[in-house]
Amino acid sequence: MATAPIRIGDLLISKGMLTKKQLHIALIQQRVTGAILGDTLISLGFVTAREFAETIAGQSGVEYVDLRGFNISEEALRLIPKETARKGGYIPFEICDGILSIGVTNPSNIVAVDTVRQLTGKPPKVFLVDQDAYSDTIESAYYFVEHPVQQRLEEISSKLKTGVAVQSSIVPELTDLLLMDGIRKKATDIHLTPSKEVLHVFYRVDGVLTYGHCLPHVFQASLASRIKIMANLDIAEQRLPQDGSYTLEFLNKRYDLRISTVPSIYGENIVIRVLSTSGSLVNMAQLGLNDQLVATMRNLFNKSHGIILITGPTGSGKTTTLYSCLRDIDLLERNVITVEDPVEYRLNFVRQTEVNEKSGYTFASSARSFMRQDPDVMLLGEVRDSETAQMAVRASITGHLVLSTLHTNDAVTSIPRLLDLGMDKLLLSSSLLAVVAQRLARKICIHCKESYPLSEAEQATFKRVALELTTAYRGAGCERCGGTGYAGRTLIAEVMIIKSDIKEMIYAGASTGTIYQAALKGGMVPMMVDGLRKAGAGHTTIKEIQRVAG
Repeated sequence: MATAPIRIGDLLISKGMLTKKQLHIALIQQRVTGAILGDTLISLGFVTAREFAETIAGQSGVEYVDLRGFNISEEALRLIPKETARKGGYIPFEICDGILSIGVTNPSNIVAVDTVRQLTGKPPKVFLVDQDAYSDTIESAYYFVEHPVQQRLEEISSKLKTGVAVQSSIVPELTDLLLMDGIRKKATDIHLTPSKEVLHVFYRVDGVLTYGHCLPHVFQASLASRIKIMANLDIAEQRLPQDGSYTLEFLNKRYDLRISTVPSIYGENIVIRVLSTSGSLVNMAQLGLNDQLVATMRNLFNKSHGIILITGPTGSGKTTTLYSCLRDIDLLERNVITVEDPVEYRLNFVRQTEVNEKSGYTFASSARSFMRQDPDVMLLGEVRDSETAQMAVRASITGHLVLSTLHTNDAVTSIPRLLDLGMDKLLLSSSLLAVVAQRLARKICIHCKESYPLSEAEQATFKRVALELTTAYRGAGCERCGGTGYAGRTLIAEVMIIKSDIKEMIYAGASTGTIYQAALKGGMVPMMVDGLRKAGAGHTTIKEIQRVAG
């Protein structure tokens, strides 16, 4: 007698990804909305689209593929018309040995297999993808096939040589093309750097600047004016730095663009920070944290009061880590309220607000307002001034868990930084629970990963972390990773727990060196050690760890 299939809710509970209370609430909402249970669980934030798809994949025996870190093959896309793929609920993403690989959101999608067989003459290789990645990828992938940005940029550049007047109609299109190309490459920053003869365009991708385009210098002034108008900056002011922002709607997603201009000897240098407000949440293990660190973080984020700080430079994934940890807080029993600049992730049962400098709503003023909102957990996007620091301390010592970020190089230097912001030593020592310092390191591309013999210097570096290795791994460079040898990023981190001895040291004004040694004795694993262990395990390279943490 055949056994009945396990219901998806029970399956998620058995895997520890869902609680009975969460399933109960999802079923209540499902009766009101009539939506599919899986969609309801995802919309409520109880599971992510990726976690749900991976669970379905394991149950159905279809391999899961994460499209977010995948370079979609244009050749594959050209085989299947966009509307055909959309109607069929699948996306072609790769051709290997003449076989087309497709991603489906439903493992029982027989129509997709039959359609592809009819169009290509061969049955496809089928993978499961999650709904969020599918929706984002099918729009952007086909858009850039139908609108080749690089080709259009080259056409515009070839028409106009240095010294020729720029047509006013071309500048808006050129601006849009540069922004769209940055979004296509998943750049976090776009640099417009003028030189004597040309205008260079760089993109920061996976934390590294990569060269984008070379344009005639005649575009520089017009592009600068266009961008400044969009950001409500003064186009007449070219002698002083300016900062502004504006919102771009593109392919059903919203991007907050932060503009910074600085005068240089060849014209204004412009940097555009690209912030997507519809990111995809992951759990702590998917960030790259090892099991021990995951257990430590879960224990910290379930404390009833105190301050937990995530530190690191801009673009090191601090907000992503905060939200990944928030998912381990019982949001049905604890009132979580946030203020961010801007809100990067939407999470149900979290009361989220955005900074509005013009109206006077800042991190500090929001913290005062939060105290009247009956909070259990307060997330302040960043501690950037003494007033915010003081409010964080006051909130923590009155029975609230306060989460925030800080810009420091490592965990220990956050102590003098907080004291520099005016925190009282006694209050700081009694309120600070832990400091997590982190960096993002590029992962080796799995498609061109190869082993190589280590040099004596590299072997000696690994020996310092008790790893006896003669070979390691690197990426040879392939089409899928753009020749870089890397694809995607992983987290390296150090967690300093503020134990009683460190509390006493903070109050006594001990040096950072003394506090660092105490943290090591208390079990802190330095960030460099964590990174080298990942390099030794083949996740990244020793060169990459030295770049980001050296």
